[in-house]
Amino acid sequence: MNLVSAIIMLVVLIYSAILHEIAHGLAAERLGDPTARLAGRLTLNPKNHIDPFMSILLPLLLVLSGSPVIFGAAKPVPVDAFNLRDGRKDIALVSLAGPLTNVLLAVFSALVIKLILILSPVLGVAGSESVILQFVLQFLFIVVQINILLAIFNLIPIPPLDGSKIFALLLPEKEAAVYLSLGTMGFIIILFLLLIPVGGFSLNSLIFNLLTFSEHLLGL
Repeated sequence: MNLVSAIIMLVVLIYSAILHEIAHGLAAERLGDPTARLAGRLTLNPKNHIDPFMSILLPLLLVLSGSPVIFGAAKPVPVDAFNLRDGRKDIALVSLAGPLTNVLLAVFSALVIKLILILSPVLGVAGSESVILQFVLQFLFIVVQINILLAIFNLIPIPPLDGSKIFALLLPEKEAAVYLSLGTMGFIIILFLLLIPVGGFSLNSLIFNLLTFSEHLLGL
């Protein structure tokens, strides 16, 4: 990965993660909880969202370990379940809003890539315009990759990731509470699975295969 690609990836990762969290906050607000807005989290300002581990250390560890996939996350927006109209169901909907936003960003960017590839020969793009076009295509492809990765990663059903709150909706209330309580050690489990294959299972490989499959579906 060259320096330009690394810088683009970092910028795209940060703002894709921020949009992911803003989507959580907006969904919660629509369902009755204004906590995220009151906490000043419905903003694109990075300083309100950066998490030292998920936004910086995790991507760095993945790069240093030679991981085939690089991703991270922003600081979770605060959500007060007591303000939601239908507690467990609404929590699941709020959790789904983040990954869904990443999927929509990936799909939109993939469509723009296809449109550019169709129109550029017609418009006769060449020379310096071609260089700019290649940069735009590279940027959009990174947007697709990062957002697919964020969606896949956050849908993993390991607390406290979004997927765990969606999966918890399928469990009886008591069992769901016990399951979600694992969130205190969830990131340790996730980091372990990312860096060390267990019994032939590699979370990195699973995510990479899902990324490749998703890109194929998008025609990239």
